[in-house]
Amino acid sequence: MASSSSSSVDQVSRRTQILTNHLNQSGFAPYSSSSSSTSLEFSACINFSPPELSERIEFDTKEMRKLLDAHNLEDRDWLYGLMRQSNLFNPRKLGGRVFVWPDYNQSMEQQREMTMKRIGYMIDRGVFEGWLTAQGPEAKLRKLALMEVIGIFDHSLSVKLGVHFMLWGGAIQFFGTKRHHDKWLRATENYAVKGCFAMSELGHGSNVRGIETVTTYDSKTEEFVINTPCESAQKYWIGGAANHATHTVVFSQLNINGKNQGVHAFIAQIRDLDGNICPNIRIADCGHKIGLNGVDNGRIWFDNARIPRENLLNSVADVSPDGQYLSSIKDPDQRFAAFLAPLTSGRVNITVNAVYSAKISLAIAIRYALTRRAFSVAPNEPEMLLLDYPSHQRRLLPLLAKTYAMSFAANYLKFLYVNRTPELNKAIHVVSSAFKAATTWHNMKTLQECREACGGQGLKTENRIGHMKAEYDVQSTFEGDNNVLMQQISKALFGEYIAAKKGNKLFKGLGLEHLNKSCPVTASQLTSSTLRCSQFQTDVFCLRERDLLNRFVAEVSEHQAQGKNKEYAFILSYQIAQDLGRAFSDRAILQTFTEAERALTGGPLKEILGHVRSMYALITLEEDSSFLRYGYLSTDHVAAVRKEVTKLCSELRSHALALVDSFGIPDAFLSPIAFNWLESNSWSSVQQQLGGTTFASAI
Repeated sequence: MASSSSSSVDQVSRRTQILTNHLNQSGFAPYSSSSSSTSLEFSACINFSPPELSERIEFDTKEMRKLLDAHNLEDRDWLYGLMRQSNLFNPRKLGGRVFVWPDYNQSMEQQREMTMKRIGYMIDRGVFEGWLTAQGPEAKLRKLALMEVIGIFDHSLSVKLGVHFMLWGGAIQFFGTKRHHDKWLRATENYAVKGCFAMSELGHGSNVRGIETVTTYDSKTEEFVINTPCESAQKYWIGGAANHATHTVVFSQLNINGKNQGVHAFIAQIRDLDGNICPNIRIADCGHKIGLNGVDNGRIWFDNARIPRENLLNSVADVSPDGQYLSSIKDPDQRFAAFLAPLTSGRVNITVNAVYSAKISLAIAIRYALTRRAFSVAPNEPEMLLLDYPSHQRRLLPLLAKTYAMSFAANYLKFLYVNRTPELNKAIHVVSSAFKAATTWHNMKTLQECREACGGQGLKTENRIGHMKAEYDVQSTFEGDNNVLMQQISKALFGEYIAAKKGNKLFKGLGLEHLNKSCPVTASQLTSSTLRCSQFQTDVFCLRERDLLNRFVAEVSEHQAQGKNKEYAFILSYQIAQDLGRAFSDRAILQTFTEAERALTGGPLKEILGHVRSMYALITLEEDSSFLRYGYLSTDHVAAVRKEVTKLCSELRSHALALVDSFGIPDAFLSPIAFNWLESNSWSSVQQQLGGTTFASAI
């Protein structure tokens, strides 16, 4: 008891001394009764110190940016500059710096108007030149690079352009033929027409085959007649439809001579060039949303609207003037697959946008953590930087490593897409589904963690992260619900497995070649060097994918043996399907990382990427319960992984600034708390924002 009492007294004495040290500082003298008396005084004010003064840079951040951005760096920097030059991009001076970001205090109507004005500004400066009319991978990569920059500024602006160019324009490119290309592509590129993309309906989103809009053919007038037969068939969430679009690509069931030929795409005019809604068309606004209010989402009803026969996008199928249905693809399933194959452009764009959103939030949160202090660990010592706390490192640095991994994955997907051939359509569909789901889930997790890591500052819209959560939330469900995409991936892998086994063939494509080799074996003891070995990491990821694929095939087959049809068997096997989809995604992402790392000859860049790659692999092992659930790792293994992640956090701490600076995002596109947050929150800054107006302060 005496020892316990002594300890309590020591704690009280220590706490009293700390409080005394804090209070007995100069600065509170005006409240003293005399100069000789002991007074309670304020501690010295916090001073801001830029992290560049203390953080070391041990690799070339410009070279790292080349790896991460991968292409068109000059074009990106050119567009960054165009945005900084115009008042349309809402420049604001805070803390001695100029920042550009949308004004989210504007009404929905004002945000939509500003989106169109910004588009007009970019049209006048040739930003969109060649986006639909130029040929070759180089032109496509330039378009993707500029879209990435636009998304860094504002997700609404990016989505609005994505609907017009990628969806409306892409549908004409891929579903149409020369007559459509000649008439529509140049007009779309220069905004002589404004397009939207009417696929989703109130009653059908992911299930495109089930949409209820019906189109028939009138051979007397050589016109198609489009009709919305019921309320659930109204086109819903159609970006651009509420205010601006003049034309749309309509997805509809095509009924010819009483026979349903399945889903087809048609061009329909919904407004004249003066903005008046066309006859037999009804349009309503979807209203205010939690984010993306710069996009005018609308609803469309077609009341037996007539369009010329030539407006059927006929690369897959056509209808003759006398009403005969023509298609070289006789099987309806194959025809539907060929019809939807080109629509992966949206998922490619979403994947990349999600990665850059994560980059923005991490750059802001990590820079803030390198200047913001909280608590001291001993008397008379300065408060610690947030990022010097192991717990804070654990919150942010694994997310940083995942963002690096997904950056390489997004680059792989882009190059796969721009160099696509018909033979690659299946691979692009599967990989884009996997990466779209993985990156958008990761982005939302990153935004939330970074918001919390910035404390109250993360709530301010000027600091971007909090608002970006609402702006990017939709990515988890549009262009395919992520959970549905996981099941689509598993179905595709099931098909590859059955085809290989039935034909007694080797696996080829989708990175499944590892299934042709003997099954990897996990070592009983996992040392630090083993855990950081890229071969071990690859082996354990492949082991999980191989085993889950075998389990999935076995479970589906068991349900079929019990009399269930294949589709219902897939539905009943959803849990393993989800695990398998994630296993495929994680393995494919790791593969792109190791390939990027392997391409380097050596030096500091390769060394730091090795640490980042190990962090990505090990945090995935730690966080995904399937490694433990199915026995790929033991509890001792998981404990070793957890310990190694903590060590990697400590090692990557000193490189944190360099790693986020390598993103190459200009200061103006980050936020005030990424820099001198004291000055940006000062009274003089308040006066500057209010145009110099002085307010009396009450004390």
